[in-house]
Amino acid sequence: MEISSIVVLVVLAALLFYGVGIYNRLVSLKNRNENAFAQIEVQLKRRHDLIPNLVETARGYLKHERDTLEAVVSARNTAISDLKAAAASPSNAGAIESLGRAESALNSALGRFSAVIEAYPDLKANQNMMQLSEELSSTENKVAFARQAFNDAITSYNIYKQSFPPVLLAGFFGHRTDGRLLEFANTEAIQVAPRIEF
Repeated sequence: MEISSIVVLVVLAALLFYGVGIYNRLVSLKNRNENAFAQIEVQLKRRHDLIPNLVETARGYLKHERDTLEAVVSARNTAISDLKAAAASPSNAGAIESLGRAESALNSALGRFSAVIEAYPDLKANQNMMQLSEELSSTENKVAFARQAFNDAITSYNIYKQSFPPVLLAGFFGHRTDGRLLEFANTEAIQVAPRIEF
């Protein structure tokens, strides 16, 4: 066997191993994205589970505020539905965007709910309401941290996938679309978790 043939085989083997390395890195980053989304899912489910208890505790006090209560419940149900869709396919940009809109609507409904509660001193002093609001505030912080971890994972994936030479092979390996960041409306305004005072 000639030296030129050996050199060609060595170069081909090096390219093959390099391609395998790119493939493995893309798979690893994609799996990290899915894991990061799973953490968001856990926190959002916890948040969604707290809301009915909060609404039920307030229901007796807020008989004249039925529209506000219904808006919170409706926004929660939409957010749950969109969370299920996004969980089924965390790499689907449309599902992630829809989840962001649903969570923004839920934040808005909870903000109106909080404003209404301010008018009811007895409700603000209710022990269950105070405990639920503290749990909700704690969960909001956890959602923010989980969302940041997800967005960091998506950013790492996108940067690697779009860099050279992975950009040449990513589509061939099935990584055609970029990951979508999970953003809520008024992202800057909600960096601090809402504080519901009772």
